[in-house]
Amino acid sequence: MCGIYGVLTRRGNRPDERILNVMGNALVHRGPDDAGTFVSGPLLMGMRRLSIIDVEGGHQPISNEDGTISVVCNGEIYGFERIKADLLRRGHRFRSNSDTEMLVHLYEEYGDDLVQHIDGMYCFAIWDQPKQRLLLGRDRLGIKPLYLLMEPHRMIFASELKGILALPDVDRRIDPDALREYLSLGYVPAPHSMIQRIQKLPPASVMSWEGGEFQTRQYWALPEPASERFSESEWIARVRTELERSVKEQMVSDVPLGAFLSGGIDSSAVVGLMARNTSSPVKTYSIGFDTQGAGRYYNELPFAKAVAEQFETDHREIVVRPDCSDLLPKLIWQLDEPIADSAFITTYLVAEFAQQDVTVTLCGVGGDELFGGYRRYLGEYYSRLYQRVPWSVRKHVMEPIARRLPSDRHSRLLNTSRLVKKFVLSGDQTLAERYRDYVQVFDRSVLSQLLVSGCGGPQDALDRAFGRAHGPADSLWKLMDVDLATQLPDDLLALTDRMTMMTSLECRVPFLDKGVVEVAAKMPSEMKIRGRQLKYVLKQAMQDLLPSAVLNRSKRGFGAPLGAWIKGELASYLREVLSEERIRARGLVNWPVVQSLIEEHAAGREDYTDHLLGLMNLELWCSVYLDSVEPAELTSSLRQAAIR
Repeated sequence: MCGIYGVLTRRGNRPDERILNVMGNALVHRGPDDAGTFVSGPLLMGMRRLSIIDVEGGHQPISNEDGTISVVCNGEIYGFERIKADLLRRGHRFRSNSDTEMLVHLYEEYGDDLVQHIDGMYCFAIWDQPKQRLLLGRDRLGIKPLYLLMEPHRMIFASELKGILALPDVDRRIDPDALREYLSLGYVPAPHSMIQRIQKLPPASVMSWEGGEFQTRQYWALPEPASERFSESEWIARVRTELERSVKEQMVSDVPLGAFLSGGIDSSAVVGLMARNTSSPVKTYSIGFDTQGAGRYYNELPFAKAVAEQFETDHREIVVRPDCSDLLPKLIWQLDEPIADSAFITTYLVAEFAQQDVTVTLCGVGGDELFGGYRRYLGEYYSRLYQRVPWSVRKHVMEPIARRLPSDRHSRLLNTSRLVKKFVLSGDQTLAERYRDYVQVFDRSVLSQLLVSGCGGPQDALDRAFGRAHGPADSLWKLMDVDLATQLPDDLLALTDRMTMMTSLECRVPFLDKGVVEVAAKMPSEMKIRGRQLKYVLKQAMQDLLPSAVLNRSKRGFGAPLGAWIKGELASYLREVLSEERIRARGLVNWPVVQSLIEEHAAGREDYTDHLLGLMNLELWCSVYLDSVEPAELTSSLRQAAIR
């Protein structure tokens, strides 16, 4: 796990090589163990290394035998021993046991199509000196990030936004389209970034530069459901085989390794398969919030403990009540871009805890998207039932009642009320409209009132994703395709990467192995959701491995009780961050709308947790990224203001 960065001069003189130190220092948390730089012709590139594979011999940049092809890579290539054996048979010579070294030899063999021969989580930069050619690539699901700044005279790339912004001559202006999409979705979808002119290389893409010209192409897309028919037992066996192979491959590490364990089916399946493939106890880490009030609803430690006991893991757990007023500015700085998802807090806290013992962890991210784990996937099932109710009853009885239901997410009863309300009010919508209603933060009507500049363009990432998800595939496959193109890479994987790398911890995601993803994509939807039962085939595949309490428990998000904290200990902090003075001075959103959201949430009439978190994180992000206020300084000033 590393951070990579570089500058390619398109014309004129090469910049001072000392800028590599500036960029590397901004990314030192991604790789505290080692650093390397490379200079050739118009290119400067470097990396910071967190040593995982071949600790002693894996220094980067790495070149081929004659030094004509060089690479820096952030991430891991899985099954690299098998690929290396094939390359050795083809006559290539290796200097190390590093998985990164394979990339230069694969490039020699296959050129840009090298990405078709690897699986893993990665972004890389390959320099072909004879051709004076640069190739950048990102993994299929977007597990690892890569930011790009394209200017007339240069192109800058880095694993994190802050690596580019470390250069003093980079303009820091907010991108209005990114702002609109962030407030709509709660994250900034690729190719946008929150900074104008800086973009993210989309997942499953390579970009080349040669002869002064850039070209970008997508090298992989989610396969459609298979035409061949397999029996239920065959699908179950294929899921189990692929997932176990993935877990086994991702356990390869030359440094201590463990797993995040929430007690849900995804992380529990990973831990159970790890335990089957090692002779020593798996190190597992769980986090819970204090059991008072809303914290009790988010506390999953009993489920995690049951799994840990079954597999006799070396288990550690921690109960926290974080000081978010101190934590949030630091985490927002680390996130690169604001995210309206409280899971970033939980992820950071468990990563910080695990990093005391291990350098690599495995987690269950991706299981919900692949195997039908979200309640929103039941929309089609309930919509068919809802349509049987007479139209007049739906419009004049059910919808008025739903609008009056309380909306909160910090108890089982109120969370059910929130979900029922959301479903009834979206029951007559199309698939795309209903999905948007489930996942969006601010809807378009509110967004047009909220934004000072108005709602802006007619399309966003969801429109574009649904526009691509057409053809014979059914609705569940389309939702899976949309999730894998939007929320998964730019929300869940983005926060997982930044929060774990903040602690210099590598987090691997076995569910997002190419083989696992493609089996899930080709599988009939009735294998994933059977009636109202989510994750049917995954549960069947894990039937002999996991306790029934885990297999049959209800879905619980990996978040924090932030909505309750906003009503309680964070209330004064929120009102200071979103004060009328700050909102009007920033000039991005309209104060009366913000004021109404705060009051409605505090009164419990609506659950505006995501809305307020989104706005609060936006203002904190603007302070540290646009105003260049240090996180510690921001924390101090906000506390003093709250006291006054």
